[in-house]
Amino acid sequence: MGLSTADTEPERPAALSAPKGVPEYVPPESAGFEHVRSTLMRAADRAGYGLIELPVFEDTALYARGVGESTDVVSKEMYTFADRGDRSVTLRPEGTAGVVRAVIEHGLDRAGLPVKLRYGGPFFRYERPQAGRYRQLQQVGIEAIGVDDPALDAEVIAVADEGFRALGLTGYRLELTSLGDAECRPAYGALLREFLAALPLDEATRVRAQINPLRVFDDKRPEVRALLADAPLLVDHLSASSAEHYAAVKGYLDDLGVAYKENPRMVRGLDYYTKTTFEFVHDGLGAQSGIGGGGRYDGLMAVLGGAPLSGVGYGIGVDRTLLACRVEGAATWPAARCDVFGVPLGEPARRRLVVLAAALRRVGVRVDLAYGGRGLKGAMKAADRSGARFALVLGERDLAAEQVGLKDLATGEQVAVPLDGAVDAVVAALD
Repeated sequence: MGLSTADTEPERPAALSAPKGVPEYVPPESAGFEHVRSTLMRAADRAGYGLIELPVFEDTALYARGVGESTDVVSKEMYTFADRGDRSVTLRPEGTAGVVRAVIEHGLDRAGLPVKLRYGGPFFRYERPQAGRYRQLQQVGIEAIGVDDPALDAEVIAVADEGFRALGLTGYRLELTSLGDAECRPAYGALLREFLAALPLDEATRVRAQINPLRVFDDKRPEVRALLADAPLLVDHLSASSAEHYAAVKGYLDDLGVAYKENPRMVRGLDYYTKTTFEFVHDGLGAQSGIGGGGRYDGLMAVLGGAPLSGVGYGIGVDRTLLACRVEGAATWPAARCDVFGVPLGEPARRRLVVLAAALRRVGVRVDLAYGGRGLKGAMKAADRSGARFALVLGERDLAAEQVGLKDLATGEQVAVPLDGAVDAVVAALD
């Protein structure tokens, strides 16, 4: 008795999945992700922000010192581990501390101020996964370091706003406040601690309040928020210089036509912020409504061992911005993965189309080909799936006549063009 196929085939290993909480972007949906990220980066590039590529992991001390040990990011959310040299390293949870470290290490502040940098890529936080909250999140950010100028704060905010506008978003709002400076923060901190000491807070919240009382405003529990209804607000206790700075930022935003809503209870999730602090919020995203934010960080560079220079910047969530685009129906990016699809009929035609495709790519046309010896019907189905506007159909008769069929895949109309003029013909048809 012969063996069955089931008896002779080796058992397949179990299929693997991506880690929990890590979004993947595959075609055709990845076109939207790429469009959002590149649009946000272009807005920063137009404002003079040069590209910096940051390490994906850093010494853990960078984030403990720079971000703040009282923050949830450092105390609960970081991916920290010992490497083979028993050094404690952490997958980057945010970008600002790494940028400031790079500015110090490479002496970028000695080549003229402000140092203006843009960056993008994955960041990592151990959070409970849900829509818009991921353990690997994609961000685009900018930092302007070395000049304490309200006009620069306004520029940073306006660059983010321009990125959102360029994507076609309208359903977001900018929330704005000031977190003061070293002159007014200590006295306000004492006042807030005195207020909090009289409240029936749980022990963990009381400990957080002693380390950094502003963190209590970040508590999302309704019962805690109710207790804070009459808490003193920092914007009512700003120093004269901080109040002047804040007023100037608002004036510049008014001049630029960037609408904002003041939110005196706003607290960002990182401890280094001072003065101007802001967040872009989109209510169409539910609980995870923040699509980007940032502010000024006057003491961070000195804390990390550099000169006492000021800085201001933002981080925008690419994942959440993409979700916002879909909620608003602002998905205007092209889904096509190529402009032209080559359909060779036979090996001699394939060799000729391979060369023609390369020539078209050199002049900026996106071209794909039917591979694997498909017949005409299968190749044309592949052309339709590619989203291409045109197909180049080449067979034996076409080769003999030194011409190729240029077919409009939307209308079905096909014309013959000379092979030696096919590049110009395709470029003209695409214009």
